[in-house]
Amino acid sequence: MSLRFERIEWMPSPPLAPDDGPIDLGHLKRMTLGDAGLEHEVLAMFSAQAVTLIAKLATMPSDAPALAHTLKGSARAIGAFRVADAAESLETAIRHGGATSEPLAELNHAVAEARAAIDALLRRS
Repeated sequence: MSLRFERIEWMPSPPLAPDDGPIDLGHLKRMTLGDAGLEHEVLAMFSAQAVTLIAKLATMPSDAPALAHTLKGSARAIGAFRVADAAESLETAIRHGGATSEPLAELNHAVAEARAAIDALLRRS
């Protein structure tokens, strides 16, 4: 028995996990049980909460680890995993006495991206 190999052009593999951008829409849909009204409500609440928490975190108050933790949990709930990861990095840096300027900048960027995506989603409906 002879094997014959053919050369094929390289093609990229699909991602292991879907990347819906700043908000994982599949996760959001699962968390809200497909209720579009609830999706809009939690997105709007997250956006407003994120603004408040980012403003508080900018001053690094004594409860900054708890604020970052709160933002991390809220972000995970709606599928804003980049925000959650950035909030976790900031929380870890604060708790271990590390530098916070870079993690805070990354968190600000992730929140801005998520809020822009949320604004676009809310405008569509």
